[in-house]
Amino acid sequence: MKKLLLLLAVSGVLTSCQIKNDAEPTLRQKAAQMLMVGFRDTAITAESEVAQWLRDYQIGGVILFEYDGPSKSRPRNITSKQQLKTLVDNLKRLSPTPLFVAVDEEGGNVSRLKPRYGFESTVTPQYLGTLDNEDSTRFYARRIAQTCRSLGINVNFAPSVDVNVNPDCPIIGKIERSFSADAEVVARNARWFIDEHNKAGILCAIKHFPGHGSSVSDTHLGLADVTQTWQDVELQPYKLLLRDSLPTAVMTSHIFNRNIDSVYPATLSAATLSILRNSIQFNGLVFSDDMMMNAISKFYGLEDAIRLAINAGVDVLIFSNNIDTYNPDIVKDAIDIIVRLVGEGRISEERIDEAYWRIVDAKAKISSK
Repeated sequence: MKKLLLLLAVSGVLTSCQIKNDAEPTLRQKAAQMLMVGFRDTAITAESEVAQWLRDYQIGGVILFEYDGPSKSRPRNITSKQQLKTLVDNLKRLSPTPLFVAVDEEGGNVSRLKPRYGFESTVTPQYLGTLDNEDSTRFYARRIAQTCRSLGINVNFAPSVDVNVNPDCPIIGKIERSFSADAEVVARNARWFIDEHNKAGILCAIKHFPGHGSSVSDTHLGLADVTQTWQDVELQPYKLLLRDSLPTAVMTSHIFNRNIDSVYPATLSAATLSILRNSIQFNGLVFSDDMMMNAISKFYGLEDAIRLAINAGVDVLIFSNNIDTYNPDIVKDAIDIIVRLVGEGRISEERIDEAYWRIVDAKAKISSK
């Protein structure tokens, strides 16, 4: 009944995410919808890798970057406004289902849409949190949201709602990604930021659950153990933002906190995500942080990482192809693994269905705006 009602609600949006209007999608197609993948192209043809991923596998989303990490060079996907709009238009045209097109556009030091490519300048979250002024935060959030909308980007992995517990945190505080050390200031400014994106039809994903602001190391590079530094206040922005069913998604972090889970980092931890699902009672879409970051890839094989993340409660797995290596086979490999794990009973098909229908729902909502 739940599936039927949701299908009726989203019919007309290519039956939202349904692969064929007259058939339930296959397990492989559902698994493909759970993947968001990075690629190397500023323009695409029918022979492009990403075109094949869309056409042959029907992946659920792509993530855009301006810099290519493995080759340490530019360009990656972005050279100008018009080039990027054309690229996004072509990606969506090639996709047989509604497509998540995502970017990390927090503003300031974490920006893919830079002035060098013709985009308007932005400011850091820390600057906005220091002002703590609704007009200012909305102004810059609206600028980002309207830019994304004009390009066809429909997911922004922002804002960071990490509390600035450690101002010297190399990946949060030191580069001014946190609004404040005060959780209420964080939540207040994040709400304004998200609201401006919702008005523009952009899905925000708040991050990095359950809080990265106290870490002394960077999960891009390796293990970030926050057992001795993490504080309960780092959950407060999530409680404040999600208690009112604010339309947003959540991105996990790869931090390790022995006090919550003595074995697994947050993205792979059912104990950690149960805080989000059960204590905070968030039933929306959960994205992983990049599964290719060294906090995951150095310690877990691809199969174990996928199994643990999905069973923990992650709905969309991000493979940026933009850390140390670029894997042209990541889409096929990940789908094959998911299908095999379901066949072996190590991931339930019900868990895949749960993730799939959350993706359907999220895509229908942003497609209707």
